[in-house]
Amino acid sequence: SETVTPLQSHGASLDDFKTRVTCGPSFKDFVTGLAGNGTLPGGTLPGEVCFETYGCQMNVNDTEIAWSILQKKGYKRTHDPNEADVVLLVTCSIREKAEQTIWNRLQQLTAMKRKRLKTRTPMKIGILGCMAERLKTELLEREKLVDVLAGPDAYRDLPRLLAVAGGGRQSSNLLLSLEETYADVMPVHRAPQGYTAFVSIMRGCDNMCSYCIVPFTRGRERSRPASSILDEVRLLSDQGVKEVTLLGQNVNSYRDLSEEQFRGPDPTLLSRGFRTLYRSKQGGLRFADLLDRVSRVDPDMRVLKLIAERGNICKQIHLPAQSGSSPVLKAMRRGYTREAYLDLVENIKRIVPGVSLSSDFMAGFCGEMEEDHLQTLSLIRDVGYSVGFLFAYSMRKKTHASHALQDDVPGEVKQRRLEELISAFRQEAARVNGALVGSTQIVLVEGESKRSARDLCGRTGDYVLVKILSANSQSLRGRALSLCSLSDSPAQRENLIGQQLDHKEDAAI
Repeated sequence: SETVTPLQSHGASLDDFKTRVTCGPSFKDFVTGLAGNGTLPGGTLPGEVCFETYGCQMNVNDTEIAWSILQKKGYKRTHDPNEADVVLLVTCSIREKAEQTIWNRLQQLTAMKRKRLKTRTPMKIGILGCMAERLKTELLEREKLVDVLAGPDAYRDLPRLLAVAGGGRQSSNLLLSLEETYADVMPVHRAPQGYTAFVSIMRGCDNMCSYCIVPFTRGRERSRPASSILDEVRLLSDQGVKEVTLLGQNVNSYRDLSEEQFRGPDPTLLSRGFRTLYRSKQGGLRFADLLDRVSRVDPDMRVLKLIAERGNICKQIHLPAQSGSSPVLKAMRRGYTREAYLDLVENIKRIVPGVSLSSDFMAGFCGEMEEDHLQTLSLIRDVGYSVGFLFAYSMRKKTHASHALQDDVPGEVKQRRLEELISAFRQEAARVNGALVGSTQIVLVEGESKRSARDLCGRTGDYVLVKILSANSQSLRGRALSLCSLSDSPAQRENLIGQQLDHKEDAAI
């Protein structure tokens, strides 16, 4: 490249300098691979990309968003990392075990990369999502395992990052946004022939629970405009999808302020006994309003998460407790007591008879005593959950707990308490499921069971009335009676019972 000497030494005028700058190379010439047609250096087209997704359902949705962006730039997709030009790991940082899984996988992929024949395009390895944001320095420096890093708000930049990376160069974009919701990016859902889909409605979280890394890896809370969400749900309905799950770190705080008509002075009302660390927010189209609009798109599309009056809204609520001890909940900065949580559960069961509850619990949080653990065991038995996500606490850097609390519960004690929580949950789940024996339930059938061609399991697109015959803590088993529709009235469903399916009439579900 040309070396430019100071203008003063030549007595050059400002006009001369401007001319030289105008005629010289542009910024684009210094950044490799920014051709508008998406080509890579040397004019080669983008290759094949393989995604590996770890962690929560939000990461599943992030994978679909990232793939949508890369697909439009000419990338093809493969599910075989051995055939891929690019392997992207969509990562989770919520627990230490999840991160260790990624480190191990990076070692495997790096070994695969080194074995590539010199005649082939070198493999590029990328880390997307929460782990990229949390461990950016370690990932870029540790044994040079990674070519590309992209945080949860940087997926639009993936084509450029991949073009720049390679030949020993690393590229990264880890900026968090106050506005990014990918509202204009229509995700490419993994299985077009499938009948379920995840729809992201918001990103980030403002709650700042003392154990949680999410506000630091996914940023502040932002809600996707309802109009964009409804467009995606309509598209899914047209594709034959029968069940959607609305995703967000905290869907209850959804708040669409994208239109002037949604704005207003009314503050958010919390359940009795609940509070937040952040100041009360005002106005906006709230989650209940969004749920109402989504449920009207297709009366035969089931909307996972909530409530009573609509036949196509599942009577299932995820209500994370984390602990049954008020002192531990205070240390976690959860904003409620044991008593307030149980009061909310009682109200939900009264308003939505037959509701199914799921929850999260952690064993061995900072300062947790044996009495606190016993309180959590009793909460699990008092509530009776159908589904639970239970794990031992692992401290995350940057969180309030890492600065202000001590991770003082020994590992063996955490593990013993976790096993006791799991045992209590399974006992109660078996009891809750057992109470459904003899009832008739609507099941979205998926196809033949892996265990037996005579059995069916959730979901292929047909709604079926099923007589529940047996249950355990993990599943229900029953006899398929007849096809049905979510829009059928109870009387119509009664009339359908007794009609046998033309196919698989002896099938169990």
